[in-house]
Amino acid sequence: MNKPSSSLIFLLVVFFSCLGISVADSHNVFDSCPTATDRIDFINGFPCKNPTIVRTDDFTSAKLTGPVNTDDRFSSLVKVVTAADFPGLNSLGLSISRTDLGTDAIVSPHSHPRATEMFFVNQGIVLAGFIDTKNRLFQEFLKPGDVIVFPKGLLHFCLNSGYETATIFSVYNSQNPGVVNVNGAMFKPADSSHFIDKFLDKLKALSSLPNLKFNPNVTLPRYISL
Repeated sequence: MNKPSSSLIFLLVVFFSCLGISVADSHNVFDSCPTATDRIDFINGFPCKNPTIVRTDDFTSAKLTGPVNTDDRFSSLVKVVTAADFPGLNSLGLSISRTDLGTDAIVSPHSHPRATEMFFVNQGIVLAGFIDTKNRLFQEFLKPGDVIVFPKGLLHFCLNSGYETATIFSVYNSQNPGVVNVNGAMFKPADSSHFIDKFLDKLKALSSLPNLKFNPNVTLPRYISL
């Protein structure tokens, strides 16, 4: 039986090496890549600034220091900061957000098609949860310092269950997590209240919510009966 030639072996090594490179996740080839906001290129991400003009303030942001201003109890009271606003995030696969929930406020069911969300309660008491592909409800009351993870692409929600404004900070493992809001996609603004009522009915069908009846901080009359 003839042995394979050295040239054939070399070609096979090169082929499988290239195959491995092509299927591997991409990695940064520089220490950082702050967004070049003065350029518009249609690429999967943002172009990088010239390394010679990168500064410390590219890696810091004060965009989440103030509350999100809104009086709409049914809207998503969330301010998301991505690499478009925070240059230092570019190419790192991260974005962040702040959510402020007034008393009785709710963030209606939505999903992030490109990211898992790490949801950290900074102030207040929040009922937060998600629904998986088997229609199972996972939810918990969270107090300051508590964290819940919303898996990528799954519907999730939160509502204020305390007497004060709740503040939440989230981190997403995507430079551009995206958002699909069921309320906004399926209903007109005038029908938002109807949608929320239907959503709460669904929660009642999925779970008896035993903790809700005994939570001393619940202020929502419509939720007490759950």
